[in-house]
Amino acid sequence: MLSSLGTKSVAVRTPDDLAGIDAIILPGGESTTISMLLESSEIFGSLNQMIGEGLPVLGTCAGMILLANEVSDGRRDQKSFEAIDISVRRNSFGRQIASFESDLKVKGLEESFRAVFIRAPGVEKVGDSVEILATVDSDEQTGVPVLCRSGPILVSSFHPELTADSRIHQIFLSLIK
Repeated sequence: MLSSLGTKSVAVRTPDDLAGIDAIILPGGESTTISMLLESSEIFGSLNQMIGEGLPVLGTCAGMILLANEVSDGRRDQKSFEAIDISVRRNSFGRQIASFESDLKVKGLEESFRAVFIRAPGVEKVGDSVEILATVDSDEQTGVPVLCRSGPILVSSFHPELTADSRIHQIFLSLIK
């Protein structure tokens, strides 16, 4: 997706890979595993400092969980960057079999965005510094925030990379100075 927008990207696997980056995407996946890998690769501390100093971050699905101040249904040993004032619940919309797609009205976009939710976290609380950019309705919950921003941090419950629509990534790239 980033290449299609004319942006160069690099994989970050070691602390040395952080040198010179202008922003980072924390992708979907299994948040406890990603947390453990960030620790075992010794990236967590340096990246935490960079985020605290204003590094733009896009966190999708598991990335949202890793950036949240508070996580429900997580493991006690799971670390978070506590970079955005939200409380999230892991698998808020159900297990893998409950995955779904939804057309979202996103603040700042004229047309809806087709979002793909896979074992998605849901935002349960939002702090005053957080702007809600989109919500989703489901059978059990109404108006659950699924796209939020605070300063240079953008988080989504869904996977914007699983569509051909680059507008969420464009919003993220606009945060990079």
